[in-house]
Amino acid sequence: MAEKQNTPEIRFKGFTDPWEQRKLGSIAASFDYGLNAAATEYDGQNKYLRITDIDDTTHEFLKSDLTTPLADLAMSADYLLEEGDLLFARTGASVGKTYLYRQYDGTVYFAGFLIRARIGESADPEFVYQATLTDAYKKYVAITSQRSGQPGVNAQEYADYQLMLPSRTEQQQIGMTLRSLDNLITLHQREPRFADTG
Repeated sequence: MAEKQNTPEIRFKGFTDPWEQRKLGSIAASFDYGLNAAATEYDGQNKYLRITDIDDTTHEFLKSDLTTPLADLAMSADYLLEEGDLLFARTGASVGKTYLYRQYDGTVYFAGFLIRARIGESADPEFVYQATLTDAYKKYVAITSQRSGQPGVNAQEYADYQLMLPSRTEQQQIGMTLRSLDNLITLHQREPRFADTG
């Protein structure tokens, strides 16, 4: 049986270290379930992110129908997203969908059907997020989420997901490159389509 490959065929120049297989739980500082609160009218500052607010294609925060959590926000600081927070949908048809918090999204609280993985110092959040867009991840979610009722993946099961990690510097380079490609694709998709008038 062939040994599992731990050095990819195509790499950025200057990187030679082997990649290491790690569980998501070993690179995340914590896993937390979201805020169980109803959504109310947007107050102009405090945004509430629910599964339906994550775009299915781009995985960006849809800001077309903003809401605010109906909760005592002074007591809800634990549910505020920070740079490097990665969210996972834990149940239903959207199970496995991910979103990486970005500062330009503003003050965001995350809702109860989402799980937050706070990525630790050893890993680059962008790289880990990009790893959740792969076929290997989708296959893991498809197998793990099989339930007798509604499909679901809990925090412990997400923590058990294994991914291949290069050095943090190489992760950053790969993550940055893939992010740039995502941005280009999104821009291209937003370009207006004009009918041929010739």
